[in-house]
Amino acid sequence: MSGLLQMQCLPEEKDIRFFEENGFWVSPKIFSDEQLEKIIARQDRIYRGEFETGREPVCNWLEGVDNPRALRKTDNSHWSDSILRTVATDPTIGTIAAKLMNADVIRLWHDQLLYKPGRGTGKETANVGWHQDFVYWQNCKEPTLVTAWVAFTDVDLSNGCMQAVPRSHKWGLVNVNNFFEQNLEKQQAEMELPDNEVFKPVPLVMKAGQVSFHHALTIHGSGANATDTPRRSMAVHLMTGDTRYRDTPRGRHFNAQILNGNDGDLYEGDAWPVLYP
Repeated sequence: MSGLLQMQCLPEEKDIRFFEENGFWVSPKIFSDEQLEKIIARQDRIYRGEFETGREPVCNWLEGVDNPRALRKTDNSHWSDSILRTVATDPTIGTIAAKLMNADVIRLWHDQLLYKPGRGTGKETANVGWHQDFVYWQNCKEPTLVTAWVAFTDVDLSNGCMQAVPRSHKWGLVNVNNFFEQNLEKQQAEMELPDNEVFKPVPLVMKAGQVSFHHALTIHGSGANATDTPRRSMAVHLMTGDTRYRDTPRGRHFNAQILNGNDGDLYEGDAWPVLYP
């Protein structure tokens, strides 16, 4: 991307203020249609177990082995494919994240390649339950993380676009969090909210190539894909340069296992590539 195009994608001061108040923001189109065509082809190769680098992701859905009607979630696809790595380490995404988080350094925490299959009926589910990403990242001392969700295809409510709850990043950790929960209404009914706050999700309707950004504490989820075509995306999870390891008895995230450090150590090194500066 040229310097001029990158500048056109960066958030203005009003956008940064919007992110700080609401916990999310959607960028203009960052990836071209030509780039997306190549990215999608590499996504399908991953599902066939074809790893360009010879290195497998942390976990992966495999064609002919796993349920073809289930949500597919592949962690650290950037280990396995050079094109997918360019998405996970895109400098424009890193620059936007730095501006939104007021950070001097942005590193990749990890990526998640996502595929929500098309159903056509609207009755079956491949929902993503209401959750805050930081719940799964308790091996970080502070919620100094942000997610860039890259749309490989157009997304709206019909195919299960992400929905984010404004201001929820100001609520701390809520009592209900489950990425795999299918009953979103039940989750919402059981959620304890701070006084004077409301749970009113906003659908993040996006064109292919746009990127949404949400804070690690922002509550988000998504409904079923009721269309005939799959919803494709990548969640690029990012961290500021001052993100440190927290030693906790809660299940250790694979990044904590890679670091194998002491309480308070920085997450830094080749395992977490720098996107910015």
